[in-house]
Amino acid sequence: MIRNRVDIITMGCSKNLIDSERIMRRLKTKGYEAFHNAESPCGEYVVVNTCGFIADAKEESIEMLLDLARLKEDGEIGKIVAMGCLTQRYRDDLIKELPEIDIILGKFDWDGFIETLPDLTELPKPKSWEREITTPPHSAYLKISEGCNRFCAFCAIPIITGRHTSRPIEEILEETKSLVSRGVKEFNVIAQDLSSYGIDLYGSHKLAELIDRMAEIDGVEWIRLHYAYPSDFPFDILDVMAKHDNVCKYIDIALQHASDKVLTNMRRHISRKQTEDLIAEMRRKVPDIKIRTTLMVGFPGEGETEFEELLDFVRTQKFDRMGAFAYSEEDDTWAAKNLDDSTPEEEKQRRLDLLMEIQTDIYEEKNAAMLGKEVLLLVDEIEGETRICRSQWDSPEVDMNYYVKGSNAQPGDFLKARVTGYQLYDFEAEAID
Repeated sequence: MIRNRVDIITMGCSKNLIDSERIMRRLKTKGYEAFHNAESPCGEYVVVNTCGFIADAKEESIEMLLDLARLKEDGEIGKIVAMGCLTQRYRDDLIKELPEIDIILGKFDWDGFIETLPDLTELPKPKSWEREITTPPHSAYLKISEGCNRFCAFCAIPIITGRHTSRPIEEILEETKSLVSRGVKEFNVIAQDLSSYGIDLYGSHKLAELIDRMAEIDGVEWIRLHYAYPSDFPFDILDVMAKHDNVCKYIDIALQHASDKVLTNMRRHISRKQTEDLIAEMRRKVPDIKIRTTLMVGFPGEGETEFEELLDFVRTQKFDRMGAFAYSEEDDTWAAKNLDDSTPEEEKQRRLDLLMEIQTDIYEEKNAAMLGKEVLLLVDEIEGETRICRSQWDSPEVDMNYYVKGSNAQPGDFLKARVTGYQLYDFEAEAID
Protein backbone atom coordinates (compact mmCIF):
# COMPACT_ATOMS: atom_id res chain seq x y z
CA MET A 1 0.00 0.00 0.00
CA ILE A 2 1.27 3.45 -0.93
CA ARG A 3 0.20 6.35 1.25
CA ASN A 4 -1.32 9.45 -0.35
CA ARG A 5 -2.14 7.45 -3.48
CA VAL A 6 -5.70 6.89 -4.70
CA ASP A 7 -6.57 4.32 -7.35
CA ILE A 8 -9.82 4.92 -9.22
CA ILE A 9 -11.58 2.13 -11.10
CA THR A 10 -14.41 3.07 -13.45
CA MET A 11 -17.15 0.59 -14.27
CA GLY A 12 -19.85 1.18 -16.85
CA CYS A 13 -20.36 4.10 -19.18
CA SER A 14 -18.49 7.19 -20.31
CA LYS A 15 -20.70 9.33 -18.06
CA ASN A 16 -19.13 7.55 -15.09
CA LEU A 17 -15.70 8.08 -16.62
CA ILE A 18 -16.17 11.85 -16.54
CA ASP A 19 -17.05 11.69 -12.84
CA SER A 20 -13.87 9.68 -12.22
CA GLU A 21 -11.83 12.24 -14.15
CA ARG A 22 -13.28 15.05 -12.03
CA ILE A 23 -12.38 13.14 -8.86
CA MET A 24 -8.82 12.75 -10.11
CA ARG A 25 -8.45 16.48 -10.65
CA ARG A 26 -9.76 17.24 -7.17
CA LEU A 27 -7.37 14.71 -5.63
CA LYS A 28 -4.37 16.06 -7.49
CA THR A 29 -5.06 19.63 -6.42
CA LYS A 30 -5.10 18.34 -2.82
CA GLY A 31 -1.68 16.80 -3.34
CA TYR A 32 -2.61 13.14 -3.82
CA GLU A 33 -1.40 10.82 -6.53
CA ALA A 34 -4.39 9.60 -8.53
CA PHE A 35 -4.29 6.67 -10.94
CA HIS A 36 -7.06 5.42 -13.21
CA ASN A 37 -7.67 1.71 -13.84
CA ALA A 38 -4.18 0.69 -12.73
CA GLU A 39 -3.33 -2.95 -13.44
CA SER A 40 -2.22 -3.42 -9.84
CA PRO A 41 -4.06 -1.11 -7.41
CA CYS A 42 -1.94 -0.28 -4.39
CA GLY A 43 -3.35 2.97 -3.06
CA GLU A 44 -4.17 4.14 0.43
CA TYR A 45 -7.69 4.41 -1.01
CA VAL A 46 -9.20 2.52 -3.94
CA VAL A 47 -12.36 4.13 -5.33
CA VAL A 48 -14.70 1.98 -7.43
CA ASN A 49 -17.11 4.02 -9.55
CA THR A 50 -19.77 1.34 -9.95
CA CYS A 51 -22.41 0.70 -12.60
CA GLY A 52 -25.96 -0.34 -11.74
CA PHE A 53 -27.67 -0.21 -15.13
CA ILE A 54 -28.27 -3.90 -15.94
CA ALA A 55 -27.72 -7.21 -14.15
CA ASP A 56 -24.39 -8.02 -15.83
CA ALA A 57 -22.98 -4.60 -15.00
CA LYS A 58 -24.07 -4.89 -11.37
CA GLU A 59 -22.43 -8.30 -11.08
CA GLU A 60 -19.22 -6.98 -12.59
CA SER A 61 -19.11 -4.12 -10.07
CA ILE A 62 -19.70 -6.47 -7.14
CA GLU A 63 -17.02 -8.87 -8.36
CA MET A 64 -14.57 -5.97 -8.54
CA LEU A 65 -15.37 -4.99 -4.95
CA LEU A 66 -14.87 -8.58 -3.80
CA ASP A 67 -11.52 -8.77 -5.61
CA LEU A 68 -10.42 -5.59 -3.86
CA ALA A 69 -11.55 -6.97 -0.51
CA ARG A 70 -9.05 -9.81 -0.98
CA LEU A 71 -6.30 -7.31 -1.81
CA LYS A 72 -7.20 -5.34 1.29
CA GLU A 73 -7.03 -8.46 3.43
CA ASP A 74 -3.53 -9.14 2.06
CA GLY A 75 -2.46 -5.58 2.89
CA GLU A 76 -1.90 -4.57 -0.73
CA ILE A 77 -4.40 -1.70 -0.60
CA GLY A 78 -5.86 0.49 2.09
CA LYS A 79 -9.51 1.51 2.31
CA ILE A 80 -12.13 0.59 -0.27
CA VAL A 81 -14.50 3.36 -1.38
CA ALA A 82 -17.58 2.47 -3.46
CA MET A 83 -19.54 5.12 -5.32
CA GLY A 84 -21.65 5.49 -8.45
CA CYS A 85 -24.92 4.09 -9.73
CA LEU A 86 -24.87 0.77 -7.86
CA THR A 87 -24.27 2.39 -4.50
CA GLN A 88 -26.79 5.14 -5.19
CA ARG A 89 -29.43 2.49 -5.67
CA TYR A 90 -28.41 -0.30 -3.29
CA ARG A 91 -26.50 1.47 -0.50
CA ASP A 92 -28.30 -0.28 2.38
CA ASP A 93 -27.91 -3.71 0.79
CA LEU A 94 -24.20 -3.17 0.18
CA ILE A 95 -23.63 -2.06 3.77
CA LYS A 96 -25.13 -5.37 4.93
CA GLU A 97 -23.66 -7.68 2.31
CA LEU A 98 -20.17 -6.21 1.84
CA PRO A 99 -18.83 -5.03 5.21
CA GLU A 100 -15.35 -5.02 3.63
CA ILE A 101 -16.24 -1.71 1.96
CA ASP A 102 -15.00 1.09 4.18
CA ILE A 103 -16.88 4.02 2.64
CA ILE A 104 -20.06 3.89 0.55
CA LEU A 105 -20.98 7.02 -1.39
CA GLY A 106 -23.84 7.73 -3.75
CA LYS A 107 -23.41 8.92 -7.30
CA PHE A 108 -23.26 12.62 -6.50
CA ASP A 109 -21.71 13.01 -3.03
CA TRP A 110 -18.11 12.09 -3.82
CA ASP A 111 -16.90 15.67 -3.47
CA GLY A 112 -17.87 15.63 0.20
CA PHE A 113 -15.67 12.60 0.75
CA ILE A 114 -12.69 14.29 -0.91
CA GLU A 115 -13.18 17.31 1.34
CA THR A 116 -12.58 15.03 4.36
CA LEU A 117 -9.08 14.15 3.12
CA PRO A 118 -6.34 16.36 4.56
CA ASP A 119 -4.84 18.91 2.17
CA LEU A 120 -1.28 18.07 1.18
CA THR A 121 -0.86 21.24 -0.92
CA GLU A 122 -2.18 24.79 -0.97
CA LEU A 123 -3.46 24.68 -4.55
CA PRO A 124 -6.87 26.32 -5.12
CA LYS A 125 -9.91 24.12 -5.49
CA PRO A 126 -10.67 23.56 -9.20
CA LYS A 127 -13.95 24.42 -10.85
CA SER A 128 -16.58 21.70 -10.65
CA TRP A 129 -16.13 20.69 -14.29
CA GLU A 130 -12.33 20.58 -14.32
CA ARG A 131 -10.87 17.10 -14.73
CA GLU A 132 -8.01 14.92 -15.77
CA ILE A 133 -8.18 13.25 -19.20
CA THR A 134 -7.88 9.46 -19.11
CA THR A 135 -8.81 8.98 -22.78
CA PRO A 136 -6.21 9.62 -25.52
CA PRO A 137 -5.26 13.30 -25.13
CA HIS A 138 -6.79 14.34 -28.46
CA SER A 139 -10.24 12.96 -27.58
CA ALA A 140 -12.61 13.55 -24.67
CA TYR A 141 -16.16 12.94 -23.58
CA LEU A 142 -18.23 15.99 -22.69
CA LYS A 143 -21.27 15.49 -20.47
CA ILE A 144 -23.90 18.19 -20.96
CA SER A 145 -26.66 16.95 -18.65
CA GLU A 146 -27.47 14.41 -15.99
CA GLY A 147 -30.57 12.34 -15.31
CA CYS A 148 -33.69 11.63 -17.33
CA ASN A 149 -37.40 12.48 -17.28
CA ARG A 150 -38.56 9.80 -19.71
CA PHE A 151 -39.32 6.92 -17.30
CA CYS A 152 -39.28 4.16 -19.90
CA ALA A 153 -40.83 1.01 -18.49
CA PHE A 154 -37.61 -1.02 -18.50
CA CYS A 155 -35.10 1.59 -17.37
CA ALA A 156 -33.79 2.28 -13.87
CA ILE A 157 -31.72 5.34 -14.83
CA PRO A 158 -34.24 7.94 -13.57
CA ILE A 159 -34.44 6.01 -10.28
CA ILE A 160 -30.67 6.24 -9.94
CA THR A 161 -29.80 9.65 -11.36
CA GLY A 162 -33.00 11.60 -10.79
CA ARG A 163 -34.64 14.18 -13.03
CA HIS A 164 -33.00 15.59 -16.12
CA THR A 165 -30.66 18.46 -15.26
CA SER A 166 -28.90 20.45 -17.98
CA ARG A 167 -25.58 22.20 -17.52
CA PRO A 168 -25.55 25.89 -18.53
CA ILE A 169 -24.39 26.58 -22.08
CA GLU A 170 -21.71 29.05 -20.98
CA GLU A 171 -20.19 26.55 -18.55
CA ILE A 172 -20.01 23.86 -21.25
CA LEU A 173 -18.39 26.30 -23.67
CA GLU A 174 -15.85 27.28 -21.00
CA GLU A 175 -15.00 23.61 -20.46
CA THR A 176 -14.71 23.06 -24.21
CA LYS A 177 -12.24 25.92 -24.59
CA SER A 178 -10.23 24.62 -21.64
CA LEU A 179 -10.03 21.14 -23.18
CA VAL A 180 -9.00 22.60 -26.55
CA SER A 181 -6.16 24.43 -24.81
CA ARG A 182 -4.98 21.05 -23.52
CA GLY A 183 -4.93 19.47 -26.98
CA VAL A 184 -8.39 17.91 -27.25
CA LYS A 185 -9.67 17.90 -30.85
CA GLU A 186 -12.55 15.45 -30.72
CA PHE A 187 -15.56 16.02 -28.44
CA ASN A 188 -17.96 13.14 -27.85
CA VAL A 189 -20.98 14.92 -26.43
CA ILE A 190 -22.92 12.67 -24.08
CA ALA A 191 -26.05 12.72 -21.94
CA GLN A 192 -28.66 10.25 -20.88
CA ASP A 193 -31.07 12.23 -23.06
CA LEU A 194 -29.58 14.74 -25.49
CA SER A 195 -33.02 15.50 -26.90
CA SER A 196 -34.13 17.19 -23.68
CA TYR A 197 -31.06 19.37 -23.29
CA GLY A 198 -31.92 22.90 -22.18
CA ILE A 199 -35.63 22.47 -21.52
CA ASP A 200 -35.24 22.57 -17.73
CA LEU A 201 -32.94 25.62 -17.78
CA TYR A 202 -34.24 27.66 -20.69
CA GLY A 203 -37.76 26.41 -21.32
CA SER A 204 -36.97 25.11 -24.82
CA HIS A 205 -34.64 22.80 -26.73
CA LYS A 206 -31.10 24.18 -26.75
CA LEU A 207 -29.03 21.31 -28.15
CA ALA A 208 -28.76 22.96 -31.57
CA GLU A 209 -27.63 26.28 -30.11
CA LEU A 210 -25.05 24.58 -27.90
CA ILE A 211 -23.53 22.54 -30.71
CA ASP A 212 -23.62 25.50 -33.11
CA ARG A 213 -21.62 27.56 -30.64
CA MET A 214 -19.22 24.73 -29.84
CA ALA A 215 -18.53 24.25 -33.54
CA GLU A 216 -17.41 27.90 -33.81
CA ILE A 217 -14.61 27.43 -31.25
CA ASP A 218 -11.15 27.33 -32.83
CA GLY A 219 -9.54 23.93 -32.34
CA VAL A 220 -12.76 21.93 -32.14
CA GLU A 221 -12.24 19.49 -35.01
CA TRP A 222 -14.98 16.92 -34.40
CA ILE A 223 -18.19 16.96 -32.37
CA ARG A 224 -20.12 13.70 -32.12
CA LEU A 225 -23.56 13.23 -30.54
CA HIS A 226 -24.49 10.34 -28.25
CA TYR A 227 -27.77 9.17 -26.76
CA ALA A 228 -30.54 11.19 -28.31
CA TYR A 229 -34.12 10.19 -27.59
CA PRO A 230 -36.54 9.70 -30.51
CA SER A 231 -39.65 11.20 -28.93
CA ASP A 232 -39.73 15.03 -28.98
CA PHE A 233 -36.52 15.04 -31.01
CA PRO A 234 -34.93 18.50 -31.60
CA PHE A 235 -34.95 18.58 -35.41
CA ASP A 236 -32.97 21.81 -35.57
CA ILE A 237 -29.85 19.88 -34.57
CA LEU A 238 -29.90 18.38 -38.07
CA ASP A 239 -29.52 21.85 -39.59
CA VAL A 240 -26.50 22.46 -37.37
CA MET A 241 -25.03 19.11 -38.37
CA ALA A 242 -25.46 19.94 -42.05
CA LYS A 243 -24.04 23.45 -41.55
CA HIS A 244 -20.74 22.62 -39.86
CA ASP A 245 -18.02 20.38 -41.26
CA ASN A 246 -16.73 19.72 -37.75
CA VAL A 247 -20.06 18.36 -36.49
CA CYS A 248 -19.79 14.68 -37.32
CA LYS A 249 -22.52 13.27 -39.52
CA TYR A 250 -23.33 10.73 -36.84
CA ILE A 251 -25.95 10.30 -34.16
CA ASP A 252 -26.44 7.65 -31.48
CA ILE A 253 -30.16 7.24 -30.83
CA ALA A 254 -31.58 4.22 -28.99
CA LEU A 255 -34.83 3.20 -30.68
CA GLN A 256 -35.37 -0.04 -28.69
CA HIS A 257 -38.13 -1.54 -30.86
CA ALA A 258 -40.40 -1.10 -33.89
CA SER A 259 -43.65 -2.79 -32.90
CA ASP A 260 -46.31 -0.31 -31.78
CA LYS A 261 -47.50 -2.79 -29.17
CA VAL A 262 -44.05 -3.22 -27.67
CA LEU A 263 -43.25 0.49 -27.88
CA THR A 264 -46.45 1.20 -25.95
CA ASN A 265 -45.54 -1.38 -23.32
CA MET A 266 -42.10 0.21 -23.10
CA ARG A 267 -43.71 3.65 -22.57
CA ARG A 268 -41.63 5.15 -25.34
CA HIS A 269 -44.30 7.64 -26.53
CA ILE A 270 -43.57 7.03 -30.20
CA SER A 271 -44.89 4.73 -32.96
CA ARG A 272 -43.09 2.85 -35.70
CA LYS A 273 -44.39 5.29 -38.29
CA GLN A 274 -43.12 8.27 -36.30
CA THR A 275 -39.77 6.54 -35.87
CA GLU A 276 -39.48 5.88 -39.59
CA ASP A 277 -40.40 9.50 -40.34
CA LEU A 278 -37.68 10.65 -37.94
CA ILE A 279 -35.05 8.47 -39.62
CA ALA A 280 -36.16 9.65 -43.06
CA GLU A 281 -35.84 13.29 -41.99
CA MET A 282 -32.37 12.67 -40.59
CA ARG A 283 -31.28 11.15 -43.89
CA ARG A 284 -32.97 13.88 -45.93
CA LYS A 285 -31.36 16.78 -44.09
CA VAL A 286 -27.97 15.12 -43.61
CA PRO A 287 -27.56 12.73 -46.58
CA ASP A 288 -24.28 11.23 -45.38
CA ILE A 289 -25.39 10.74 -41.77
CA LYS A 290 -24.69 7.40 -40.12
CA ILE A 291 -27.09 6.31 -37.40
CA ARG A 292 -26.16 4.14 -34.44
CA THR A 293 -29.02 2.58 -32.54
CA THR A 294 -29.72 0.07 -29.79
CA LEU A 295 -32.57 -2.43 -29.89
CA MET A 296 -34.08 -4.80 -27.34
CA VAL A 297 -35.59 -8.25 -27.77
CA GLY A 298 -37.78 -10.23 -25.39
CA PHE A 299 -39.60 -7.32 -23.75
CA PRO A 300 -43.01 -8.29 -22.31
CA GLY A 301 -45.59 -8.30 -25.09
CA GLU A 302 -43.11 -9.26 -27.80
CA GLY A 303 -44.49 -12.39 -29.46
CA GLU A 304 -43.48 -13.76 -32.82
CA THR A 305 -45.55 -11.16 -34.68
CA GLU A 306 -43.92 -8.26 -32.85
CA PHE A 307 -40.48 -9.79 -33.24
CA GLU A 308 -41.00 -10.17 -36.98
CA GLU A 309 -41.94 -6.47 -37.09
CA LEU A 310 -38.60 -5.67 -35.47
CA LEU A 311 -36.71 -7.83 -37.97
CA ASP A 312 -38.50 -6.16 -40.87
CA PHE A 313 -37.67 -2.75 -39.44
CA VAL A 314 -33.95 -3.59 -39.26
CA ARG A 315 -33.93 -5.06 -42.77
CA THR A 316 -35.56 -1.97 -44.26
CA GLN A 317 -33.76 0.74 -42.29
CA LYS A 318 -30.27 -0.77 -42.69
CA PHE A 319 -28.64 0.91 -39.71
CA ASP A 320 -24.98 1.82 -40.07
CA ARG A 321 -24.18 0.85 -36.48
CA MET A 322 -26.36 -1.25 -34.19
CA GLY A 323 -26.19 -2.90 -30.79
CA ALA A 324 -28.83 -5.14 -29.25
CA PHE A 325 -29.55 -6.90 -25.99
CA ALA A 326 -32.11 -9.16 -24.38
CA TYR A 327 -34.51 -7.72 -21.84
CA SER A 328 -33.79 -8.39 -18.19
CA GLU A 329 -36.11 -7.19 -15.45
CA GLU A 330 -34.78 -4.34 -13.33
CA ASP A 331 -35.91 -3.76 -9.75
CA ASP A 332 -38.53 -1.07 -9.13
CA THR A 333 -39.07 -0.22 -12.80
CA TRP A 334 -42.59 0.11 -14.20
CA ALA A 335 -42.17 -3.09 -16.21
CA ALA A 336 -41.01 -5.07 -13.17
CA LYS A 337 -44.08 -3.94 -11.25
CA ASN A 338 -46.69 -4.23 -13.99
CA LEU A 339 -45.63 -6.64 -16.75
CA ASP A 340 -45.00 -10.37 -16.83
CA ASP A 341 -41.51 -11.31 -18.03
CA SER A 342 -42.58 -14.71 -19.35
CA THR A 343 -40.32 -15.18 -22.37
CA PRO A 344 -37.73 -17.92 -21.61
CA GLU A 345 -34.11 -16.80 -21.61
CA GLU A 346 -33.19 -19.26 -24.36
CA GLU A 347 -35.92 -17.78 -26.57
CA LYS A 348 -34.63 -14.27 -25.89
CA GLN A 349 -31.17 -15.42 -26.92
CA ARG A 350 -32.53 -17.01 -30.10
CA ARG A 351 -34.17 -13.75 -31.07
CA LEU A 352 -31.06 -11.76 -30.24
CA ASP A 353 -28.89 -14.04 -32.37
CA LEU A 354 -31.29 -13.81 -35.32
CA LEU A 355 -31.47 -10.03 -35.08
CA MET A 356 -27.69 -9.72 -35.09
CA GLU A 357 -27.38 -12.13 -38.01
CA ILE A 358 -29.50 -9.75 -40.07
CA GLN A 359 -27.41 -6.79 -38.97
CA THR A 360 -24.23 -8.71 -39.85
CA ASP A 361 -25.46 -9.03 -43.43
CA ILE A 362 -26.13 -5.29 -43.46
CA TYR A 363 -22.61 -4.61 -42.22
CA GLU A 364 -21.20 -6.80 -44.97
CA GLU A 365 -23.14 -4.84 -47.58
CA LYS A 366 -22.20 -1.42 -46.22
CA ASN A 367 -18.56 -2.33 -45.62
CA ALA A 368 -18.17 -3.64 -49.17
CA ALA A 369 -19.52 -0.33 -50.47
CA MET A 370 -16.62 1.47 -48.73
CA LEU A 371 -13.95 -0.25 -50.83
CA GLY A 372 -11.93 2.26 -52.81
CA LYS A 373 -13.40 5.28 -51.02
CA GLU A 374 -11.27 8.05 -49.56
CA VAL A 375 -11.87 8.92 -45.91
CA LEU A 376 -10.52 11.45 -43.44
CA LEU A 377 -9.29 9.66 -40.33
CA LEU A 378 -8.13 10.57 -36.84
CA VAL A 379 -5.14 8.59 -35.58
CA ASP A 380 -5.71 7.06 -32.14
CA GLU A 381 -2.63 4.87 -31.71
CA ILE A 382 0.27 3.20 -33.49
CA GLU A 383 1.11 -0.49 -33.67
CA GLY A 384 4.38 -1.05 -35.51
CA GLU A 385 3.94 0.47 -38.96
CA THR A 386 0.15 0.57 -38.67
CA ARG A 387 -1.93 3.58 -37.65
CA ILE A 388 -5.16 2.69 -35.86
CA CYS A 389 -7.70 5.35 -36.78
CA ARG A 390 -11.37 6.27 -36.80
CA SER A 391 -13.58 8.23 -39.18
CA GLN A 392 -16.14 10.88 -38.23
CA TRP A 393 -18.71 8.06 -38.31
CA ASP A 394 -16.97 5.98 -35.65
CA SER A 395 -17.16 6.63 -31.95
CA PRO A 396 -14.34 5.44 -29.65
CA GLU A 397 -14.54 1.86 -28.38
CA VAL A 398 -17.91 0.99 -29.95
CA ASP A 399 -17.51 1.52 -33.70
CA MET A 400 -15.18 0.68 -36.57
CA ASN A 401 -11.40 1.05 -36.60
CA TYR A 402 -9.31 1.71 -39.70
CA TYR A 403 -5.89 0.04 -39.86
CA VAL A 404 -3.81 2.28 -42.09
CA LYS A 405 -0.47 1.54 -43.76
CA GLY A 406 1.93 4.01 -45.33
CA SER A 407 1.73 6.96 -42.97
CA ASN A 408 4.01 8.69 -40.47
CA ALA A 409 1.09 10.45 -38.74
CA GLN A 410 1.09 10.53 -34.95
CA PRO A 411 -1.80 10.03 -32.48
CA GLY A 412 -4.05 13.07 -32.68
CA ASP A 413 -3.17 13.78 -36.30
CA PHE A 414 -5.62 13.58 -39.19
CA LEU A 415 -4.81 11.70 -42.36
CA LYS A 416 -6.51 10.76 -45.60
CA ALA A 417 -6.67 7.14 -46.64
CA ARG A 418 -8.24 4.88 -49.24
CA VAL A 419 -10.14 1.80 -48.02
CA THR A 420 -8.53 -1.40 -49.37
CA GLY A 421 -10.23 -4.12 -47.32
CA TYR A 422 -12.64 -4.85 -44.53
CA GLN A 423 -13.74 -7.29 -41.88
CA LEU A 424 -16.99 -7.18 -39.93
CA TYR A 425 -15.98 -4.35 -37.59
CA ASP A 426 -12.74 -3.04 -39.09
CA PHE A 427 -11.31 -1.58 -42.29
CA GLU A 428 -7.88 -1.75 -43.91
CA ALA A 429 -6.63 1.32 -45.72
CA GLU A 430 -3.63 2.92 -47.40
CA ALA A 431 -2.62 6.49 -46.61
CA ILE A 432 -2.93 9.07 -49.36
CA ASP A 433 -0.18 11.69 -49.62
